[in-house]
Amino acid sequence: MSHQAADIKPFKLFAGSCITLIATAMTFAVLSSIIDPLKKQFLLANWQVGVITGAGLWGFPISILIFGPLCSALGMRFLLRMAYAFFFIGVGVMVFATGFWMLFLGALTIAFANGLVEGACNPLVATIYPDRKVQKLNQFHVWFPGGIVIGGLLCFLMDRYEFGNWQIKLCLILVPAVVSAAIMMFEKFPLTERAQSGVSFGGMFAATFFRPLFWLLLICMMMTASVELGPNRWIPSVLDNAGIHGMLVLVWTSLLMALLRQFSGPAVKKLSPTGMLLNSALLSGLGLLWLSYAQSYTSIFLADTLFAVGVCYFWPTMLGVAADRVPKGGELALAMLGAAGNLAVGLVTIPMMGLIADFYGHDTFDVPKTAAIVQQVNDTLPQYKQTGKDELNAAIDETIVLAQTVLAEYKVNNTLTRNTTANVLRGAIKCAPASAPIVVAAKEDLNPAELYGGRMSFRIVSGMAVILVLVFGSIYARDRMRGGYQAEKITA
Repeated sequence: MSHQAADIKPFKLFAGSCITLIATAMTFAVLSSIIDPLKKQFLLANWQVGVITGAGLWGFPISILIFGPLCSALGMRFLLRMAYAFFFIGVGVMVFATGFWMLFLGALTIAFANGLVEGACNPLVATIYPDRKVQKLNQFHVWFPGGIVIGGLLCFLMDRYEFGNWQIKLCLILVPAVVSAAIMMFEKFPLTERAQSGVSFGGMFAATFFRPLFWLLLICMMMTASVELGPNRWIPSVLDNAGIHGMLVLVWTSLLMALLRQFSGPAVKKLSPTGMLLNSALLSGLGLLWLSYAQSYTSIFLADTLFAVGVCYFWPTMLGVAADRVPKGGELALAMLGAAGNLAVGLVTIPMMGLIADFYGHDTFDVPKTAAIVQQVNDTLPQYKQTGKDELNAAIDETIVLAQTVLAEYKVNNTLTRNTTANVLRGAIKCAPASAPIVVAAKEDLNPAELYGGRMSFRIVSGMAVILVLVFGSIYARDRMRGGYQAEKITA
């Protein structure tokens, strides 16, 4: 063991883990950036985009639940090698996608890579820094918002200077994956802390599944992840409709989160981990609620700042508390928390926010006015067909079919068809020149609906923070009554 420990380079492993996490984070930024291009190119409804981008999260728990508990048996390096392979496969499938299902499968494969990264790197960081788990996990997770900043700025500059397309944005994810692979592929890795302490595989399961505290943390992880990751996935797309470059808002959020996590040491000492979670729940809920009402550029950035301060400590501190309070749970406990958070966000929160946006956004349409625009789309869109542009012509034909469906519903019931109406407007924006009258009319009608629907989804999700304040407040008060926050030590 002493020879093995001498061969292990904690700083290099930590640095490589951080760069690997940048690839995961850039996935988040890039998928958020390409929501509108995907909707326009493939004529997707908000709920379909929610399923695709949500798959980028809920695929995570599939891989982490399968491979996370086997971290010691298979080795952390093996899991990371699999992650690099899945990054390349997933990006390739999405780049060459021809429709919804290929986009979905590609995003799911990238999510497998993200799950493997978390499944290997979280126990790795907890193992090489056993006395500073909360602090070092916060500093490791600096590079999730840090990676979003990097990816978000690159996507913003590509949009600003009209360089490349959404496929090139996806390929940006592979750059940090290649760099981290070069650092990590042939390094020696330690056994997990749980394995080094002599806790058996069965003991790890017992310590995880038979601790009521762990199950409470698991439920809270679902809600903290939903409050953090759900809105962040939709912020760029929603705020773009307010005339604000939403990616810049996301970049600011992520930069602030990265800075706060990097200097998390004083916050841990002053507030204690459970105190940090209580304050995070309060501030994130208030910030998200404010963001759902904010109108001006200044108020949006202020609300987003409050939201960022609130959510920045959620994910790593939840992992740190679990590592401190359920240490024998080892890699299984950490894997289950990460899986639960991403499963909740990917399968429930993000698609739910898309459904909420579709529902409330549709209700803002002025029925006669929108029907007139749809009629205009139906009448004028065929003139934009071009010889040799099969993809464009197919999109035009599909939009016309949707328009006729909406007009038939309006003629019979004097109402507009949900989802289909918005897709007609999206189709017109995609298929006609930007200066065409139907595009101008479609944007003027669609953008306020998209903005209002998105804001309503923020407002509803902010309600989860109320529950979190009550739960974390109770845990924090219990810690205070017992003399303060105490980490448990593993006894072999």
